[in-house]
Amino acid sequence: MSSKKVISSPDAPQAVGPYSQGIRTGDFVFLAGQIPTDPKTGLFPEGITAQTEQAITNIKALLAAEGLTLANVVKASVFMADLAEVTGMNEVYAKHFPSPYPARSTFQVAKLPKDARIEIEVIAHL
Repeated sequence: MSSKKVISSPDAPQAVGPYSQGIRTGDFVFLAGQIPTDPKTGLFPEGITAQTEQAITNIKALLAAEGLTLANVVKASVFMADLAEVTGMNEVYAKHFPSPYPARSTFQVAKLPKDARIEIEVIAHL
């Protein structure tokens, strides 16, 4: 059995429940879903593009804690309050994730924490 190492960063929002910001096991890093909380203010920006930017900024901070970048991401799951906003999300997402893009699933959900418009979780490989 692989050991688990907790991943954390002061540059990403702290966990607000009984979970870790991320876990490394073997050659994989699993990040908790990141909502668009600015870790300095605790607030969300307005709109789907700004919220997507902040969620990705939070992901970058956690990956950097392990010396990784978005290029290491192999799978992403995107949870959205409204799939009608997917075009705005995709514009920001494509700007940050390099080709070849990670595999991805996108879901519309009934509600996200703190009424966020988006939450993104990723799996990265070292």
